[in-house]
Amino acid sequence: MNIAIVGIGLIGGSIGIRLKETQFAQKIIGVEKNEANQKKALQLGLVDEILPLEEALKQAKIIILTIPVDAIVKILPGLLDKVTDQVVIDMGSTKTNILRTIADHPKRGRYVAAHPMAGTEYSGPEAAVPGLFKEKVMVYVEAFKSDEDAFELADAVTEQLEMKTSFMNADEHDEHTAYVSHISHLTSFALALTVLEKEKSQGRIFELAGSGFQSTVRLAKSSPEMWTPIFKQNRENVLEVLEEHIKQLQNLYNKLAAEDYEGLHKLIKKSNKIKRIIK
Repeated sequence: MNIAIVGIGLIGGSIGIRLKETQFAQKIIGVEKNEANQKKALQLGLVDEILPLEEALKQAKIIILTIPVDAIVKILPGLLDKVTDQVVIDMGSTKTNILRTIADHPKRGRYVAAHPMAGTEYSGPEAAVPGLFKEKVMVYVEAFKSDEDAFELADAVTEQLEMKTSFMNADEHDEHTAYVSHISHLTSFALALTVLEKEKSQGRIFELAGSGFQSTVRLAKSSPEMWTPIFKQNRENVLEVLEEHIKQLQNLYNKLAAEDYEGLHKLIKKSNKIKRIIK
């Protein structure tokens, strides 16, 4: 069985590494528009060969989409038009718009919507790492609409990646990811912009940056080519979460501006309850 990975960056490349380690597939085919990424993916051994999408579709039993979500929305209907018994797995970070696009497609059953809750702030083939997915969660979205054999093949890939599984509907998935992933990136982008603005007048500010700052701003290194489409596709949920986030920042600002240190202490103590969820 051959597997095609469309988009050989952090996620696609890390999948390729793991599936080659386990010898799950006879051949890993890479589909990648960027020529520099093509060469790097082959050089790093992430895939066995690079082919155009149409040729890869003829040779592969499983096609895994790890490209930006707006690109998935664009190519998925045409891709499903051409499949026979192949399985198409989309691993995008948003799902509602993608699923709406192919909701009435006659070959909807050959498609599995999945989202690996794993990643780093880096992008491109060089960012691919072994073991990226181990013990992380693969979220299946509307899995009951996939053909049984299609889902079983997708789940076999998940097992090779050593991941846990979770099942959600599209709205639930997009709402939850807005809270646990998308807002984290927006906050990091905002913090980076804040500090970069300050750095213009005080050039030595970064000399004081310790591990706390580095861990908080780490996500600001993430690819705008990947994250702008995510925010676009999940706009309503992200705006809702961002509104609440701004409200909480304003609460902290107000307490500090009013020199209400008892109130500030209470807000910080309330935030400490997150320890019950995150160890």
